[in-house]
Amino acid sequence: MNELNLEDVKLYVKDNIGTFHQKRIDKLDDLELKVILKRKNPYLFRAKNVLVASDIVQGILDAWVSSSEEGIFGDWLEGLAIFVNNKVYGGWKSGMDGIDLEFDKDGARNIVTIKSGPDWSNSSSWKKMIDNFDSARKRLKTSGGGINVVAVNGCCYGRSSKRFEYKKKGDLYKYCGQSFWTYISNNERLYKDLIIPIGYKAKEKNEEFLESYSKILNKFTLEFSENFCLDDGAIDWDRLVEFNSSIR
Repeated sequence: MNELNLEDVKLYVKDNIGTFHQKRIDKLDDLELKVILKRKNPYLFRAKNVLVASDIVQGILDAWVSSSEEGIFGDWLEGLAIFVNNKVYGGWKSGMDGIDLEFDKDGARNIVTIKSGPDWSNSSSWKKMIDNFDSARKRLKTSGGGINVVAVNGCCYGRSSKRFEYKKKGDLYKYCGQSFWTYISNNERLYKDLIIPIGYKAKEKNEEFLESYSKILNKFTLEFSENFCLDDGAIDWDRLVEFNSSIR
């Protein structure tokens, strides 16, 4: 085990945070109004008496942006966690299905699935993770050497530090927030130390994103008005519901 050098972490963030911001813009530029409009509930807009085209468009666009950013930043944080762990424990990106990180610690092979926050799962996704851990455990044990395997669901933020028993031999641990970053780095302050470098050029990058966002919002509002508004400017609810839900 090596001691984590925070300067290495700061340099990694500086060199890679731009990837997150660029992916935000790229996904926004590739977006189509009708694609996200088909995924939204037109009855909810009517029930809330949303009568302004720009309000509908901004509502569905903001919801899409929030969901998209969570996924993009989750992937970015996974890369950061693997980098940090490699510096301390020599860990690596796993090649096994559903496993993000592998490393050796305290005489055991640790297999880790990394999520953004603690509330990511439902019963089916949790079962899928368990199945992935079981398969990975079996694969490692049949490779020889009587290896001891520890399975961990790591979450980059939030609170949780629990042990679960599951259907095959072994335990499943869930570490979130400070517990997770301490687990992979042996540094109890890392979860705090990350917050400043992650803001590198945030103002500049968010201004670039806002420019793209504003263009898309204006474009989509015009497109919505042309396709789903009557001549007097009122929303054509029949046409909107037909587009969203018709069998034709």
